[in-house]
Amino acid sequence: MRLSQMLFVTLRDDPADAEIPSHKLLLRAGYIRRIGSGIYAYLPLMWRVLQKVSQIVREEMNATGAQECLLPQLQPAELWKESGRWDTYTKAEGIMFSLIDRREQQLGLGPTHEEVITTVARDMIRSYRQLPLHLYQIQTKFRDEIRPRFGLMRGREFIMKDGYSFHVDEVSLKETYQDMYQAYSNMLRRSGLAFRAVEADSGAIGGSGSTEFMVLADAGEDEVLYTEDGKYAANVEKAVSVASDVEVSPFTSYEKRETLGTETIEKVCNFLKCSPTQIVKNVLYQIVYDNGMTVLVLVNIRGDQEVNEVKLQNELTKLAANYGAKAIIALDVPNAEMQQTWAAKSLPLGYIAPDIADEYITANKQLHSQFLRLVDKTAVELKNFVTGANETGYHVVGANWGEQFKLPETIVDIRKARPGDRAVHDPEQTLQTARGIEVGHIFQLGTKYSQAMSATYTNEQGEENPLFMGCYGVGVSRLAQSAVEQSYDKDGIIWPVAIAPYHAIVTIPNIKDAKQLEIAQKLYTELNKAGVETLLDDRDERAGVKFKDADLIGIPYRIVTGRAINNGKVEIVKRATRETQEIAIEEVVNTLQQWIKTALEA
Repeated sequence: MRLSQMLFVTLRDDPADAEIPSHKLLLRAGYIRRIGSGIYAYLPLMWRVLQKVSQIVREEMNATGAQECLLPQLQPAELWKESGRWDTYTKAEGIMFSLIDRREQQLGLGPTHEEVITTVARDMIRSYRQLPLHLYQIQTKFRDEIRPRFGLMRGREFIMKDGYSFHVDEVSLKETYQDMYQAYSNMLRRSGLAFRAVEADSGAIGGSGSTEFMVLADAGEDEVLYTEDGKYAANVEKAVSVASDVEVSPFTSYEKRETLGTETIEKVCNFLKCSPTQIVKNVLYQIVYDNGMTVLVLVNIRGDQEVNEVKLQNELTKLAANYGAKAIIALDVPNAEMQQTWAAKSLPLGYIAPDIADEYITANKQLHSQFLRLVDKTAVELKNFVTGANETGYHVVGANWGEQFKLPETIVDIRKARPGDRAVHDPEQTLQTARGIEVGHIFQLGTKYSQAMSATYTNEQGEENPLFMGCYGVGVSRLAQSAVEQSYDKDGIIWPVAIAPYHAIVTIPNIKDAKQLEIAQKLYTELNKAGVETLLDDRDERAGVKFKDADLIGIPYRIVTGRAINNGKVEIVKRATRETQEIAIEEVVNTLQQWIKTALEA
């Protein structure tokens, strides 16, 4: 392609609304243009990158025996209500665009396709002889992000590959899950990206085991905790660890003490001269289930630990059936305004004890009038601990479970793992931290959707059983931008060869020099014929402008038909390393073919 004939406009300054380097660079280099909040046009250079990423994804999926299809973006609300996720996606997370058509039918724009594919399976799979089956698509998805940001990282419209597998049992599901683990690793390796596969929370998709594939980058929104031995890595939402040791309490007898102005753990410790490991912290949450029921939850946790709200939500979702519900649509630490809707009397905030009475809650049809009490494992073994006294300005010391306070029946693991914690698999290993961009996520769904939507198969004995399902997603447009976030410099993008829009760019310093023009056009033609995808910068611009643009758009190899042509050579610059060398004109094609082959095989 000749740049003089291409839709190609670059910017010298960073756009005001771009926050991270990759977003700035993709806009400046003319890859994307913002159309609206979280909505972007993919311009010619970007579309070539996306096509290359899609092709790598396609090849790896097809190699596993998966079959490509295309599913509708418009999805009837009834399907999502069958699975129990309509309220979760339209109210709790609020990420689904929903609309009413002219027949007064409710529809959603697909953020994901579990319900649609389960409907297809329910209608078409009858026998175990049809299984296992794996279908995938590369499709535009829609999510009504409350705060779209970072360009293609968190947009309201994006390109994604999602796949779904169906099985007779969990053994077969796990085999495909492992195939996908390898396929996703291959996709990222072939795309030239440094990545880490980590244990992850399944979130609104659900199911049991899940793994995220994180492209490592400083601007990543996710925190990854891992060990140096390579045997453990997890998203911080999922990570587990061994808590630090408890210090022996200085208090040997129970008493109530005045502790004015000690609403925080730090202030309590300073006032009482104790360690936060000797404190039982009591944290109040308010949750709303999808049937409108509000439940107040009191969590007891060790004073030096923090509640992992993702783990907490998972535990509370397990209890949804106790309240006639299926899912949580809101989880908050109740502010003063929220408290006014249910508090029978003023709460001793900052001084709450594990046994705060249910009489603080008013009776209300939509409000469970008793506290749901949970205790984290870190607080269970504490002896002679410090905690609130249910009276503003007072704490108790030397308290014990089974004596002054009843230990809650529901013991949970909801603490947040932190860098520096000891690893569960080897206490000699400590958790390290890194930032990552989630570009892929694979799930073992089990029978969550098939049971909810009555998708069954008949086994060899003629019995009907629910289908076991797996779900596997990779963000195509997100992956493309993450490559930029991982590899750039002060001058612009540094694309990996495998997904660069073009392999090479031939730059003519002086378009009016007939010899430069002739050799450049000859190389441009020969390189493209030889399979080296090449741009020709034949614009009537200054050489400096052309060199700056070549660096900005990040093409791996720049060929310059400058002064060296007088010696029968051209200058070739490797974008990634800035390495420059002069190569005989007749050797350029073979040299670049070899470099590209080596880069793709690396």
